Formats: sequence, C-alpha cells, structure tokens
Amino acid sequence: MSPAVTGALLGLLGGIGLLLVIAGLRGRRISLDERLAPALRPRDASSGLLRDHTVHSPFGVVERILSPWVSDAAHWFERLGSSRADVQRRLDRAGRADTVEQFRARQLVWTVLGLVVGLAAAVLLAATRGSAVIPLVALVLLAGTVGFVACDRRLSTLAQQREERMLAEFPTVAELLALAVTAGEGPMPALERVASTARGELSGEISTMLADVRAGAPIAAALTAMADRTNLPSLTRFAEGVAVALERGTPLADVLRAQAQDVRESGRRALMEAGGKKEVVMLVPVVFLILPITVVFAVFPSLATLQIGL
Repeated sequence: MSPAVTGALLGLLGGIGLLLVIAGLRGRRISLDERLAPALRPRDASSGLLRDHTVHSPFGVVERILSPWVSDAAHWFERLGSSRADVQRRLDRAGRADTVEQFRARQLVWTVLGLVVGLAAAVLLAATRGSAVIPLVALVLLAGTVGFVACDRRLSTLAQQREERMLAEFPTVAELLALAVTAGEGPMPALERVASTARGELSGEISTMLADVRAGAPIAAALTAMADRTNLPSLTRFAEGVAVALERGTPLADVLRAQAQDVRESGRRALMEAGGKKEVVMLVPVVFLILPITVVFAVFPSLATLQIGL
C-alpha cells in the first residue's frame, strides 16, 4: 500500500472518529443532578478567622529542602546582628506581615547577592589588573556584609517612614474622631467610621485594633497593642486617652483636639529644629552660587568702564 493511500485512510478514520464524538456529545442529555450541582455545591461554613490563609509558593519542594539551611542561617544572623525580638518589633512597626524566618531568608538572599556581586568584581579586577588574592577576598566579604547590613537597614527605614506617615496623619484622624464624638457617636462607632472612611497607615492600624476587638480581645488591651506596635508617643497617649474615656465615660472630643494640636506644634518645632541644624548647609548655595554671581554682576561693569577709559 502506498503512503498516499495510507495517509488518506488515516485521515478518513480520524474524521469519522471526530464525527462520532460530536454526535455523542450532541445526543447526550444533561441530567437533573448535573443541572442543579452548581447551585447546590457545598460551601465551607467555618469561620474565616480559623482558615489557613498561608500563601503556598509554587517552589514548595525547594523551600522544604532549603528550610534547614535557612533556619541555621537565621540563628547565625541573630548572633551577628539583631535579635529575633528586635526584628519582630521592626516588622510590626513597618506594618509587614512577614515572619522573622521570612525576613531572615530575604536577608540571606541579599547577602548571597552581595557575595555574587563582590565575586564578579573580584574576578574582573583579577583579570584586568592582576590584583592580589587577599584584597579580592576582602572585597567579596565586604560586599556580602554590605548586602546583610543593607537588608537590615532597609527594614529600619521602612519602619521609620511608616511612623512618619502615621504622625502626619494623626492630627486629621484625631479631628475626625473628635467631630464624630461631638456629633453624638460613641468612641467605638467613631473609630469604626474613621477606619472605614479614612485612608492611610493610621487608619489601617485602627482597623487592625477593631479586628482584635471583634475577635474577643478587651478594648483596653487592643488599644495598648496598637500603641505597642509603633514607636510614637503621641499614638500611645491617644490609646491611653481613648481607653480612659471608654472605661470612665470622660469626654473624649476635647482630649482628641488637644492631642491633635500638640502633634501639630511638635511638627512645627521639629521643622524649626531641622532648619536650624541645616543652616550651614543652606549657606552653601548662597556662598558658592548666588554671592559669586552677584559679585560678577557688580564688578564687571566697572571693569568694562575702566578698560574703555584706558
């Protein structure tokens, strides 16, 4: 049998099979169970607070293989750098949901990247300039140390920036709370209203505090935990004032307005202090840019006149 005939027979058989499949799909009737299955699909009735919200990585096998080394590296990093409690404290201040182990793994990655960059620079210097071995090894170790310290400093910077944003948002949030309380709402409904309408880091912290209260935590304990997650004295005073107002029924609007005014005054004082510290730096463009240009504009006409007179 020739190949052409064989190909034609195979194509004919394939077409017949496709027609049979299409005919079978058209002739198959959908049962009542299949029609009602999407509407009657069982749903998980358990509480959302008890569900596992862990995000599973597609590299789960690699994570399980490398987890012992990451754990050992975390203990080694704790001996060299900050402790576990300090890292957890800064993670809370930065508003990060990462665990200490995840931060240590990221720090390990930064260190390895620094070593790789240092190794590449060392190989380049050895190939082009023929440098000695000891300085090149020191360069590689220095690059790894820079990666280790840079990751740690980045976390501290994120925490500080977040607290600065919270401090800038505090007067507005306090005024909104005072306005809601003055309008007749209670402290907790006022907090819920501000958390639902405002946008920012401080409103996010208030939402977390309200979630703790809904989960069963006492209000005073939730407010104290919110103050402990940050390093801001104004937020600590705010939490204490709200807790005292809830426990004793004292007026809260005047306290909130006074706290907002105190934060604004402290911001002005901080701005004046920063301007005083940078006074010498502010003189640099005046002395080296504006003053020479002024002198040139003042002296040049005189020099031109003298040259014309001569």
